[in-house]
Amino acid sequence: MTETPGYRPLYRQVYDILVNRVVQGAWRPGEALPSEQSLAKELGVSQGTVRKVLDALTAEKLLERRQGKGTYIAEHTQERALFRFFRIARPGGERLKPERAGETVKVRAARAAERAKLDLERDARVVEITRNRSIDGQPAIHEVIVVSAQLFPGIEKRASLPNTLYSLYQTEYGINIVSTREEVHAELATASDHRALGVEVGSPILVIDRVALSLQERKVEWRVSRLKSDGFVYAVTLT
Repeated sequence: MTETPGYRPLYRQVYDILVNRVVQGAWRPGEALPSEQSLAKELGVSQGTVRKVLDALTAEKLLERRQGKGTYIAEHTQERALFRFFRIARPGGERLKPERAGETVKVRAARAAERAKLDLERDARVVEITRNRSIDGQPAIHEVIVVSAQLFPGIEKRASLPNTLYSLYQTEYGINIVSTREEVHAELATASDHRALGVEVGSPILVIDRVALSLQERKVEWRVSRLKSDGFVYAVTLT
């Protein structure tokens, strides 16, 4: 079916309707969606069209199929979010679990680079989360995380933030992180890296620049992680 300026294919219309419902909180994380038959009847389309849309949203990790039970809104549990979005491993592929080792949170005016990364207005304010993370009890990662203060009101007032922020974004703010864009490069350690990670100034470290995106590719979070290169690798499985 050819798309024209004033027309969208039926599949795309149904896709947008269901995505908008998720964005607006029609279904909570872990909640079951109505059956394909019910959705098809409500939307006035074929069950096959609904199934195609649900399959696409499942592939995008927004939904999950449970055999014999139905289709559910996917939950960003701590373990699931770590497995999906944390790609640091031992050489050979052993997956690692980072632990929070220290954290500061503050609200301030957005800087030019942050406005560009997150598509923010000139007068926008952001929440900056600076945290150290350890692996096997040893300092391993220093992170600076920036999010829109408007998008996450009051997040800076929480007594403590979870090890994995994406689960908090979903459960408390209705924002589902569905993908990330990452750039990975090497740098030489600075004096700040020495204080945070215990590495020698001038030694190699790995830097991961990540922008996290929600539904409809909205830029939600900018995170720069600086980590030891000794004993760790960035592991990706391509299929």
